[in-house]
Amino acid sequence: MQRLALFDLDGTLVDRSAAFGDAVTGLCAQHRYGADIRNWLLTELADRAYADDFARLCSTFTLSESAGHLWQDYVDRMAASVTCHPGVIEGLTCLRAGGWTIGIVTNGASDIQRAKLAATGITKLTDGIAVSGDLDVRKPDGRLFRLAATRCRVRLADGGWMIGDNPSADIGGGHQAGLRTIWLRGRPWPPEIPAPHQTVDDITDAIDFLLTTRPE
Repeated sequence: MQRLALFDLDGTLVDRSAAFGDAVTGLCAQHRYGADIRNWLLTELADRAYADDFARLCSTFTLSESAGHLWQDYVDRMAASVTCHPGVIEGLTCLRAGGWTIGIVTNGASDIQRAKLAATGITKLTDGIAVSGDLDVRKPDGRLFRLAATRCRVRLADGGWMIGDNPSADIGGGHQAGLRTIWLRGRPWPPEIPAPHQTVDDITDAIDFLLTTRPE
């Protein structure tokens, strides 16, 4: 099995939750929006944000601002606020030094996900990035995993690992793509999803496991 490690982004490598709250608060303060708009944003964008959400925002509240401008403001604020989980940069650096090929497989809009990757320094430590917005497909769709492998210049058929916190998207998708999987425990585990090959408490444990794993 080749030394390929594909990582999820939000909740796995970076802390989206804290950045999300800061971005919404800052955007509302900048544009002098009240609690109604703030609560709408916190509810509607809780899981994922897309440019179309800001078109809906403008329509719902009859805002005069451009939806495109508000979206870019949000993207910039997310990039400025997002941080890696402890040990991520050091861990990815060690994996690369150990001969691992590193890819990112993440759902979301291409511009905001790439902005977060660039802002945190993760981009420089990866061989390939596949965002669901690139193909308009989402994990667990196998096409996104194949795109990541292609951009890493490796063959998905030669195996590897998928690491993430979402049972269905990351672990279920990784299984379907023929990868071994590492799950960062936290969410309830759906009984219909095959068990991960390895379960860990955090991303540092996942990287440490990979560093001590010998290719078969």
